[in-house]
Amino acid sequence: MRDLTELTDVEEPAWPLLSEAISNSRVSMDVLPVDPAQARGSLLQLQASARSSLAAFVLNCGGVLLDSGWLRIYGSPDDDAPAGTPSFAEVNDLPERFDPAWRPEGGLVIAHDVLGGVFVVNGPDPAQANRPGGPGEVLYFAPDSLRWDALGVGHADWLTWLLDEGGIEQFYDTLRWPGWRAETGPMPGSHGITFDPVLWTAANRRDLPAARRRAVHMTDLMDLHRGTGLELDKIDPGFLGNFDDY
Repeated sequence: MRDLTELTDVEEPAWPLLSEAISNSRVSMDVLPVDPAQARGSLLQLQASARSSLAAFVLNCGGVLLDSGWLRIYGSPDDDAPAGTPSFAEVNDLPERFDPAWRPEGGLVIAHDVLGGVFVVNGPDPAQANRPGGPGEVLYFAPDSLRWDALGVGHADWLTWLLDEGGIEQFYDTLRWPGWRAETGPMPGSHGITFDPVLWTAANRRDLPAARRRAVHMTDLMDLHRGTGLELDKIDPGFLGNFDDY
């Protein structure tokens, strides 16, 4: 086990470059203030140094809500964070006290969108977790296919891409409808949207704006996606994030 000083006092920490990318981004966002104690506890449990993009983000940022909260990127938020906003530690179900035996199931959840899409950083053995891509690669569990897609980048490049103007608009181009910002903006981070017809059907893809929508708790949305994905493909997509405390 490495102590906290070994993890934080490193040469070439990743945060200065990440902080610059966040500050210079023209994408609409809310950057949440960090809770230093929570951040240090998460870093200690991860046993990842601040040279790592993911570790640096969790250590130095409370999280980022992109595009009026459409995408929630998890950090270590303090008590001033908007209601219903989980932390990286909570959404990944990290132990409250350091546990050397703890291991994430398949990978680490780094973000959710309001549709119930999940971004994950792969663990050391993706094949064992029935997931594509290589170790450390970012995956997306797509709510319109209920399958994992390997994005071909690590955490730093993924975050930089999202912060570039046009990146998030292009990624969600076919999954937004007129008035989506006004509808999803007030929604707390503990909730997402379900559709009728559901997103993974051809009927929905033909006419997304006409689909009936309602807000549901993210636990229910994750259970729906995981259960339906298992039913359709006979493969469990695995852990999609914990929202039990919200």
